[in-house]
Parts: sequence; structure tokens; C-alpha cells
Amino acid sequence: MSEHTITDIIAPDLNVLFCGINPGRSTAHTGFHFAHPGNRFWKVIYLAGFTHLQLKPEEEQRLLETGCGITMLVERPTIQANELSLIELQDGGERLMAKVLQYQPAALAILGKDAFKRAFRKNKVEWGAQPIFMGKTQVWVLPNPSGLNRASLEEIVEAYRQLHEMLQIKNS
Repeated sequence: MSEHTITDIIAPDLNVLFCGINPGRSTAHTGFHFAHPGNRFWKVIYLAGFTHLQLKPEEEQRLLETGCGITMLVERPTIQANELSLIELQDGGERLMAKVLQYQPAALAILGKDAFKRAFRKNKVEWGAQPIFMGKTQVWVLPNPSGLNRASLEEIVEAYRQLHEMLQIKNS
């Protein structure tokens, strides 16, 4: 099972449920999602418009006020996500699907193309909205905000902004 105290930030009918691959070691140590100083998640969701101020990892519960939540594909902490086995990712995909069907956010944003492909047995995946729904929830694949991702902050923010704009249109 897991060796940390990180739990889902989740409620029914969220606008978006962000799904990280798995906790990094420093995140597991702190007990908060995306807590490594090099991780850009909190800055990205702020710059993309999901939050009105840049939250700190220890303020993660405030995400629910914005219609956002966080979960993870695999609970086992690793230094890098590529340490996860195919079976761990596929099992995580099945658990994630059950969770999404229970809570039904408007969108599920899986943060990482390779993890999505492996967890859901897909060969070709483009960034953005996927032609996949889990109940009423549309699946999106967005760049991982990890500092290990070579994409620029601007590129990552733009991808997240597209999801935010789609949700704004859907909610208006």
C-alpha cells in the first residue's frame, strides 16, 4: 500500500480532478501534494486561472473552494515516476476510473502522457482533451508540472489554460 499520509483532495461534482502520477519522495515526506520545491503545479494552476492566488502545498484543501481536486494514479512514492511498473500503473488506472465514476468531476486531468498511455493501454496520445469519457467526465492529458519535465513554464500553463477555458465555457 502507501507509506505516506497524502490523501485525495476530492468531492462530488468538481470542475476538474487533477491526477498526478505518484508522490515523489519529498512530497511523501511532507504529506502534501506537489510539495517538492521544483514542482510547478501550484504556480501553473494559478497562472492558468484555476486559483485566484498561488496556493502553497500546505493549503491544498483550499482547492475544493475553487472546484478543483487532486488524486494520484499510484500511491507508492518514488524518486522518479519511471520507477513504477506497468502493473502498478494499470491497477492505478482501474482505481482511478472507479473513483471518477463515483465523484464525476467535469474533467479529469491526468498529468503526464506516458503514464496515461501505460495506465490506459493507449498507443498514441496528444495533449489536451481525449476522446474518452468516464461517465460524464471528459479525460484530458496535460503536461506533468514536475521540474524534471523539460517543457517551459509557459508551455505548461498554456496547456492547463485550455482546460480552464473549456470549463469556463461549459459552466457559463
